[in-house]
Amino acid sequence: MGRLERIWLKRARRGPMDAVDAADVEAGRGIVGNLHYGGRRQVTIVDADEWERRVGSLGATLDPSARRANLLLRGLDLAGSRGRTLAVGECRIRIGGETRPCERMDEALPGLREALSEGWGGGAWGGVVESGRITVGDAAEWIED
Repeated sequence: MGRLERIWLKRARRGPMDAVDAADVEAGRGIVGNLHYGGRRQVTIVDADEWERRVGSLGATLDPSARRANLLLRGLDLAGSRGRTLAVGECRIRIGGETRPCERMDEALPGLREALSEGWGGGAWGGVVESGRITVGDAAEWIED
């Protein structure tokens, strides 16, 4: 079982990632108050362990908010999770695919884009299939449909 370590909202394109302790998540729409609310990639997720390993491979430390994802999970492997359903707090997220790192990663740390490019290192994205509230510290686990 994993754990939700952080939640961020993106309120504007290229804007800062705002940390919050809790958020409402709506089925078919995403995280209330997030820039991509209602879009295809309703929630983006990064694996804390993979983030630390890959940033560390560059001899650096970097706050995971630089990844620009909405959720930071620890203790769950996102690799190959397309089509799986993730329970986080009260909500359920169906993973749609791998999140590919963009040029913003190299702006944060030279070489980071390449370091995140293989094997789901950039995280995953998904659509919300069951609404609910999420709170930092919530359990996160894969569930069977």
